[in-house]
Amino acid sequence: MAEIKAYPFVRQLRSEASVHIQSFSRGRRRRSGRGLAFWFAPDGASIVEIPMDDRDLPFLFNSRSRDFQAVSVQGIVVWRVADPESLAERIDFTIDLRHGQHLGQPLDQIATLLTGLAQQQAAQYLLDRDVGAILAAGVEPVQAQIEGGLTASPRLGEMGLEVVAVRVADISPAAELQKALRTPTFERLQQQADEATFQRRALAVEKERAISENELATQIELARRQEELIAQEGSNARDRAQADAAAKHIASEGEARTIRTIQQARADMERARVAIYADLPAHVMLGLAAREFAGKLEKIEHLNVTPDMLTALIGDALAKRAS
Repeated sequence: MAEIKAYPFVRQLRSEASVHIQSFSRGRRRRSGRGLAFWFAPDGASIVEIPMDDRDLPFLFNSRSRDFQAVSVQGIVVWRVADPESLAERIDFTIDLRHGQHLGQPLDQIATLLTGLAQQQAAQYLLDRDVGAILAAGVEPVQAQIEGGLTASPRLGEMGLEVVAVRVADISPAAELQKALRTPTFERLQQQADEATFQRRALAVEKERAISENELATQIELARRQEELIAQEGSNARDRAQADAAAKHIASEGEARTIRTIQQARADMERARVAIYADLPAHVMLGLAAREFAGKLEKIEHLNVTPDMLTALIGDALAKRAS
């Protein structure tokens, strides 16, 4: 926006380099250029200010496809003024000489013009295709259609306007149609998810079965080893019992042989002693018996000698003397 300072009888205008200024006095153009600064008399003066920088124009419009489905197109058109003098002849850019603001809405007129042309190009593209093909192709074809149509438009060239770029951000159908189009994909993805869940559960069941089989095999192996251990322990116990029985048998036989040897020795000694006593006289035997008997007695209080004993002793002594 131009800066205007008021002084008595005259005024001063200062403009930026991004705007084109045209000054008219009494119907004649006095000055024309970018970034001008000058003094002027307000009486009979008219000043035009045209922006020369690139301008962004967002757009959003609805159209329909060949199969009568509502489709909305959203994007932006970047435009600029290529010929300010031609544009000033078509659209009024006159500014207020006090505040430097446009008296009308020239930028809105340009926006309406560009939006209408862009919508016309997009509608031509959409009407030739079904909504499925439009959505599958994406934003590039309709963007190229709009940009090509605006660039080749003779009206914009005559007005001194130039389209710098066109960017289409989104093409979307109506909410109901969008939901309907999403349903097959959603169902397919849901089926894939269900299949993945089923496979995961099947894999989990298979793993559980493998784990159970491993546990069962481990239990069977442990039972077999335990059976072998019990059998081995039984065999070891039998071997130990047999070894103990054999050892006891050997010990018993040894002890029996020892006892038999001792008894045999005792018997031999007894036979030898009996053989010694066999030839002794009776009185000697009697005397030995008495001595043996006396040796085992601690105290003798009475001793009875019968006639029979004396008769036998005397008889034996006489028999020996006679011989």
